[in-house]
Amino acid sequence: MCLLKSIVEHFGEENLQKFINYCLIYIANVNIPVKRGTFIEFRNGMINISPIGRNCSYKERLEFHEYDKVHRIREAMITDLQHKFPEMDMQFSIGGQISFDCFPVGWDKTFCLRHLQKHDFRFIHFYGDKSEEVLVYSFFLNKTFYVSREEQGGNDHELFCSKKTIGHAVTSPEHTAALVEKQFGPL
Repeated sequence: MCLLKSIVEHFGEENLQKFINYCLIYIANVNIPVKRGTFIEFRNGMINISPIGRNCSYKERLEFHEYDKVHRIREAMITDLQHKFPEMDMQFSIGGQISFDCFPVGWDKTFCLRHLQKHDFRFIHFYGDKSEEVLVYSFFLNKTFYVSREEQGGNDHELFCSKKTIGHAVTSPEHTAALVEKQFGPL
């Protein structure tokens, strides 16, 4: 049985509201080419923050991603949040093209490894590409668990680099399948 604790229970409603209000004010004051709405997405175990807004078009998403590579909007916001809310002991992870995740320290994707430890897996292989889209593949072959990851520094980076996993960089789903078949035989 897995016991769940929400981010609200962890930080408390008052602290979360202070954090979210600050983020909304920060986004209102940041100067970027476009803003499109849904800037904060609340999830059970984390908060996803997007300075451009999740409602942006695909073209705007790509343009923001290029803009952010130069101007480091998300990086600057994370640095500001770390200084403003050190007592919250929050971890930040840039993933994808337009947003970053905020969650309690230790609640990153390596959390799933705790549940795998009770099984007799000899290895945990983690496959990931350099694109911004997460590709998830799960195979149970020879007591080995496989999943994919995002680009380095993304929200799956900790899982890719964990001492408990063997990370493999791939370029596509076909490349992933080829590596798996080469190491473990036909799928």
